[in-house]
Amino acid sequence: MNILFVCSRNKWRSRTAETIFKKNGQHQIRSAGTENSARIRLNQKMLNWAEVVFVMEQKQERRILENFDFNEMDTELVVLDIPDDYQYMDSELIEILEQDVNYYLENR
Repeated sequence: MNILFVCSRNKWRSRTAETIFKKNGQHQIRSAGTENSARIRLNQKMLNWAEVVFVMEQKQERRILENFDFNEMDTELVVLDIPDDYQYMDSELIEILEQDVNYYLENR
């Protein structure tokens, strides 16, 4: 499955998610950010590639729905509700991501 993780700047949350889920080798994983200052900026091609898009907050969901041709796609958009309170590879962030994403993937 192609999974895309999205936060605002692609520096901490989505980048951490990409790092930890790439290690398991079960899925194709990418990450991006919605801001102009993002390390890797989200684009339509990335959304077209993804089967599931995990966003960290509702503001990323809104930006995707407002700025991209998403509603016509057969892609799931999941809001994880993880605030921008963590650094890259923060142990608490990793625990939250593993719990929430694995729960979603196991129950879809």
